Amino acid sequence: MKAMKTAESFKVGDLVEVLSAEDILATLDEKGELDGLPFMPEMLEFCGRKLTVYKVAHKLCDTIDRTGLRHMTEALHLSGSRCDGAAHGGCQTACLFYWKTAWLRRAEGALDPPPPAKPVDVQILHRNAVREPFDDGAPRYACQATEILRAAPGRLPLKDMRQYVWDVRSGNATTWETVRAFLIGLFNRVQSLSQRVLPKRLLLKEGLAWGFLKGRAIGGTPVATLDLQPGELVRVKSKDEIAATLDPNLRNRGMGFEVGLTAFCGRTAKVVGRVERCIDEPTGRMLEMKTPCILLEDFVCPGVPNMNCPRGHLPFWREIWLERVESR
Repeated sequence: MKAMKTAESFKVGDLVEVLSAEDILATLDEKGELDGLPFMPEMLEFCGRKLTVYKVAHKLCDTIDRTGLRHMTEALHLSGSRCDGAAHGGCQTACLFYWKTAWLRRAEGALDPPPPAKPVDVQILHRNAVREPFDDGAPRYACQATEILRAAPGRLPLKDMRQYVWDVRSGNATTWETVRAFLIGLFNRVQSLSQRVLPKRLLLKEGLAWGFLKGRAIGGTPVATLDLQPGELVRVKSKDEIAATLDPNLRNRGMGFEVGLTAFCGRTAKVVGRVERCIDEPTGRMLEMKTPCILLEDFVCPGVPNMNCPRGHLPFWREIWLERVESR
């Protein structure tokens, strides 16, 4: 069966099969990339497997230059396919992979186990994962996250109405979620403009973005150590309690708290992991966290406050934003 070439033919929930490593390698250039997007060594384990479409990846938030939304072409996110960091120094960010449609084909039937893999030379993938080291000798990593601006070079402004049609047609978002995302985006731009041109007394909600979260910490931001471990149950603190731990830039000890995460306030979840190291996307340097963060089960970055970005990041949670729920 021929590999599908257009993301527009896919919808959320469709069943696809990842091509063999040999077939995928044939689509890559000398850098191990297709259209600027690396195929990473951690993706090899999914070759030959059947997975469902999680989201059509036609746009994404720029987490490097913070320029807003970027336009990605011919790419999907597949359910259950996250990076384990094995070829990237043990990075624990657990990013959702981007899959080019040229690496997939439609599938039918049950989610069968993959056939035995044929031996192929994948050295190009490993060479591409680690670049020239920094001057201090530290390794410099390259992955889909660090190269995302090359893979998605075009800006996608709020006024580009095509994105809203794509959101609904693909099943990424409902019509109401799409309308709401547009209105929130428009409101935030008006708020940003008002901060620049209006006196403080005329600002609506002090010019804050939608969600109206204001950091109240004075001086250094506080820290807490709960030593949470995988399997434990926690509750996300209230919006007011979290605001008290944030500086005016909504950061706690350098880590930002996205306004959209207030949707999880008061909810309980299971701890799935601790994050102690992650790759810095702008530089490719491995960062060692002085204060480890927590990943929570099924808590994925909500798309609506971010123009329905389908990137599916797992938010990092400071332990001071959580409280342990004792088992009964």
